[in-house]
Amino acid sequence: MVARYRSRLFTAVVAACALVVTSSSVAHAGAVGSTPVRTFEYSVGGMTMKVPTGCAFTHIIRGSGKKITYQNAGVDCAFVAALGTGFCNWRIDFTYANTNNRTYRTSRGRTHPECKIDPMRNNSPQTLPRYGKACAHLHVNGVRRVSQCHHITK
Repeated sequence: MVARYRSRLFTAVVAACALVVTSSSVAHAGAVGSTPVRTFEYSVGGMTMKVPTGCAFTHIIRGSGKKITYQNAGVDCAFVAALGTGFCNWRIDFTYANTNNRTYRTSRGRTHPECKIDPMRNNSPQTLPRYGKACAHLHVNGVRRVSQCHHITK
């Protein structure tokens, strides 16, 4: 688990550095952002599950203008949180909103009944009809627990 966390963290850092170092005549954009997952409890089959501090929800997006070539979101946990049971009945949704913050598209992920410490989802490449923002949302047991967004601008 620790190796997977390190690998994903290393990939995120390398991607962020590549975005800063790379220069070309074609405008490319990308963003990597993480939001801490707050501690919460929920019930599954009569058992109380607790997600401790130490997890972050990361959203990566690459593309140019309104064209998204790659999008991924997932949870990374460290320390005590990495030893827990994880997230049960989870799904990751991607939403797209215009500049007035009105959601016009949702890519709803599949609900996974198993418990997983590092849930992750990729989304298909696409061209958005308008500028605004792209968000990823983690739902656990039917409740939205954390979101991470990036603005899509000219």
